[in-house]
Amino acid sequence: MANGSVRVRFCPSPTGNPHVGLVRTALFNWAFARHTGGTFVLRIEDTDAARDSEESYAQLLDSLRWLGFTWDEGPEAGGPHAPYRQSQRMDTYREIARKLRDAGHAYHCYCTASELEERRDAARAAGRPSGYDGKCREVTPEQRTRYEAEGREPIVRFRMPDETITFTDLVRGELTFTPENVPDYGIVRANGAPLYTLVNPVDDALMKITHVLRGEDLLSSTPRQIALYEALMELGIAKAVPSFGHLPYVMGEGNKKLSKRDPQSSLNLYRERGFLPEGLLNYLSLLGWSLSADQDVFTIEEMVAAFDIADVNPNPARFDLKKAEAINADHIRLLDVKEFTERCAPWLKAPFAPWAPEDFDEAKWEAIAPHAQTRLKVLSEVTDNVDFLFLPEPVEDEVSWTKAMKEGSDALLRTARAKLEAADWTSAESLKEAVLAAGEAHGLKLGKAQAPVRVAVTGRTVGLPLFESLEILGQEKTLARIDAALAKLAA
Repeated sequence: MANGSVRVRFCPSPTGNPHVGLVRTALFNWAFARHTGGTFVLRIEDTDAARDSEESYAQLLDSLRWLGFTWDEGPEAGGPHAPYRQSQRMDTYREIARKLRDAGHAYHCYCTASELEERRDAARAAGRPSGYDGKCREVTPEQRTRYEAEGREPIVRFRMPDETITFTDLVRGELTFTPENVPDYGIVRANGAPLYTLVNPVDDALMKITHVLRGEDLLSSTPRQIALYEALMELGIAKAVPSFGHLPYVMGEGNKKLSKRDPQSSLNLYRERGFLPEGLLNYLSLLGWSLSADQDVFTIEEMVAAFDIADVNPNPARFDLKKAEAINADHIRLLDVKEFTERCAPWLKAPFAPWAPEDFDEAKWEAIAPHAQTRLKVLSEVTDNVDFLFLPEPVEDEVSWTKAMKEGSDALLRTARAKLEAADWTSAESLKEAVLAAGEAHGLKLGKAQAPVRVAVTGRTVGLPLFESLEILGQEKTLARIDAALAKLAA
């Protein structure tokens, strides 16, 4: 399909923090466009003035850039179908709604909300479908005059054809919808504001979108949009009906659909925790797709080279935070050390770092970085792992202290201090042998012997490789911290 004729779009609303399910949709559209040599269009659905904001719009573009997505047409990139913000296209929607009414594809509906509810209740009670019953399809001039005299303000409804609609979904195969299950639907509010049901297909038609890849939650609106496309084709506005592919739900805790209210759905959370964009995208690509049965970790370039929408699994995909972290950890290991040190930079200064800026030692950081790189799941973990190097005293973690400082720890620490003082401080192996010898003197294996030393020096029972850490911290500070621990035990 690498013929450049594919045109896909990603059309988010600027309503707050982006959702990881939305990112997965963007990823599949972007990868499909790049794989086929097609065009990726970014379109902003900002017609909801009550919920949209410029701040969210700026945040949305920033998030897409952070993820590494580039768009061929859209805000800032421009393109032949500008503008790409729906709030700037209102005249277009009004004109097309008028053409649909004039051609008999749409009509004014004067039914009030209470009348609609009453008729829905009656339909349900009778076991009939409860969608709109077509009451205003054939309003007479007299009825219209009466309704308007009553002060009723009509919405505009699209007239669905009385026929079955069948289409082949790129993910789910052939799907059929019968007319009684797809009633006439609103396309313009009573105040004249166009609805998503109109603006989305109209923009797809005018922007010549060939493939619509979107979430499964929008599947029920597809037959309505197909009928609208066919009406737009009749009017010469659309050239063809696009191909549709509906992506599987992303499920959260308790097998419920992941929603914006779930903390783990927030893209900002992953940025703040220090996920790499390539690690997060690798994991999100696995929510419905895979490169191969035996390879979970791959680059975005490998994904683009292999991505085919036909390979997407229609079954719901469960978001697993532990697996996301594990894949991100693998991507951290794949960085070269220089890039790793650069990517960690935000977490080594305010507001994340608890040490004074003047206490940060670049040489010590560069020395410890290769050891930190092998241990982190997310970049934000670097702060706690290296703070012992830059704080005047180690973090006081009472849980770690209680766990490590058992009866006899003072005697062990005194022996370890003496052996470390005599050790070769240019060799982590020599420092290990010193602590090993101290442990043997007290009948302890290395694991038990090093725990009090680690807590005395770093404040915590777990952390980076101990003996490399001691070597980088240096003899003077290490021995001073052991002395401080001994004083605390004596007190």
